[in-house]
Amino acid sequence: MKYGAPILKLAGFPIPEVLDADATVEQIESLIEKRGKCVVKPVFHGGVGKKGKAGLVKIVDNVSEALEAMKTLYFAEHIFHNERIQAHGVTYEEFIPSSYEIYFNFAVSTISRRVNFTITHHGGVDIEELDKSMIFEGSFDAITGLKSFHIIDALAEINAPAEIVSPLTQYLPMLWHLYNDFGFTMMEINPIRMENRNGRLVPVACDFKAQFDRDNPHYKRLNIPEEVFETNLSEFEIEVNQLRTHQGQSDVVVINPEGTITPFMFGGGANSAATEVLSDKTTISSDFGGNPPYEKMYQIAGIVFKYWLKNANVLLIIGGKANNTDIYVTFKGIFDALKDYASKNGRPDIYVVVGRGGPNLIKGFSYASNVLDNLEIPYKFFGYDSSMLEVIQYAVDIDNWMIERKGKA
Repeated sequence: MKYGAPILKLAGFPIPEVLDADATVEQIESLIEKRGKCVVKPVFHGGVGKKGKAGLVKIVDNVSEALEAMKTLYFAEHIFHNERIQAHGVTYEEFIPSSYEIYFNFAVSTISRRVNFTITHHGGVDIEELDKSMIFEGSFDAITGLKSFHIIDALAEINAPAEIVSPLTQYLPMLWHLYNDFGFTMMEINPIRMENRNGRLVPVACDFKAQFDRDNPHYKRLNIPEEVFETNLSEFEIEVNQLRTHQGQSDVVVINPEGTITPFMFGGGANSAATEVLSDKTTISSDFGGNPPYEKMYQIAGIVFKYWLKNANVLLIIGGKANNTDIYVTFKGIFDALKDYASKNGRPDIYVVVGRGGPNLIKGFSYASNVLDNLEIPYKFFGYDSSMLEVIQYAVDIDNWMIERKGKA
């Protein structure tokens, strides 16, 4: 909330009072007096989650406890996506009493390719832990935006309490304007706590997580410090990021150096879905969309293969139905790099799974199949009419089979 609070304030969405690490004792004491307690959280750069689950969120009721929590959390270490990350300070946040915790998220649907919103009144926990009947996931027309009736219908479908419907209907559409106008690719608030103000519930955002399209200059209008985007980059990430140009994306994050599935992801929806489903099996999370030219795709693929193909079981190429990305060009870059890798290092013991759609798809499939047939590498192709999630799950199943096969070899 150190950076999320001022962003949400732009949309007029209610937020708690937030103090930085340099707050005085008097300021902290005043914050505690408002509610009888306050929340102390570490500040991580790079959109780090699961802090509460790791015991890194402290609720205190006096200044001494607040300062002690600050000492503990200021440089706290947290393991997230198999990476050890160190905190850079703390925040003291107003405690918001509430009987309800709401989870709300904007992202891109991996099925419809439209903007998707997710909501549940069982928030404050990992969304994956909830039964599907407790969660609403749906899309809407980005031209008209998120409207009140979308929220009403969604809450009705999951049998939300009547008293939270009106306030959420009033405030949640504000978040759409924020998401749409400032270059967000993902926005998540968990939890939104429903505070009772003079007999009426008001939603208050108590945690904020977001991702931006760094190629969209609109995010710069938020004046977010560059330190927010700082992470401890690996040699692989540095090498790929050097290829960043105006055409084609080259966004990569190492997830698990010991992973057995190496994915080429095209688009934010593919990135979100594949990273979530593959979990610890994936070596990297990536987005190589944006119609990259052949030379760039060839160089990126070469770097990916150099770092990750030796220990991989599955090479996954996944994306939705592209509008402007030339599938043949991207496939030629990837599979030419695979040919060169095999000529230098020998045929890799992998299985290739592809789920893709878009311009020159058949031509791209034909080129890829010729290369793989010549290399005697097994493969399975899925077209644009296949569910992205089913393709990713197929890759997981193949990986499990490969692990069992190699174990018996």
